[in-house]
Amino acid sequence: MEDNAIIELYWNRDDRAVSQTAEKYGAYCMKISQNILNNFSDSEENVNDTYLKAWNSIPPTRPKILSAYLGRIARNLALNRYKARHAEKRAGDEFSVSLDELSQCTPSGVSVEDEVQIKKLGQTINRFLSEQKEDVRAVFVCRYFNCDSIEEISSKSGFSQSKIKSILMRTRMKLRLYLEKEGYYEE
Repeated sequence: MEDNAIIELYWNRDDRAVSQTAEKYGAYCMKISQNILNNFSDSEENVNDTYLKAWNSIPPTRPKILSAYLGRIARNLALNRYKARHAEKRAGDEFSVSLDELSQCTPSGVSVEDEVQIKKLGQTINRFLSEQKEDVRAVFVCRYFNCDSIEEISSKSGFSQSKIKSILMRTRMKLRLYLEKEGYYEE
């Protein structure tokens, strides 16, 4: 079913909206949840919460890109669940590693977890990414939005793992410079 038709089901409060969403985007939401939470039952619950949040937010919201809308909901819910579960200490999982990598180029005093709540910073990062080559943007999004491992990104992209690491390192350095230029660091 096309995204516009699924959105219309939500607008009409038709229960099939959730089943159609699950059929088309369930695996996508599960992948994002699993990459962050690294726990199957928590991820299943997170995906179900994603459907509930979509049901409660459409209407009044009419997403332009349903996959991005659902991915953002799944990611934000998973981040909240992750923070609650790891309130005292981070685990050494892929998600923590990707957060640590990204935190090297974010302004001090702003944690990576809080970034999702800071709209202006998000818009600045989106502007930065829009100026990057498509393959660089795709690798960055896979790592820091979907929280994919280096191995997964390498498999998807066809690039070697060392090339992926190099792309990510250079992009983080460019992002830091971009954020400095935009005034996110004190001189």
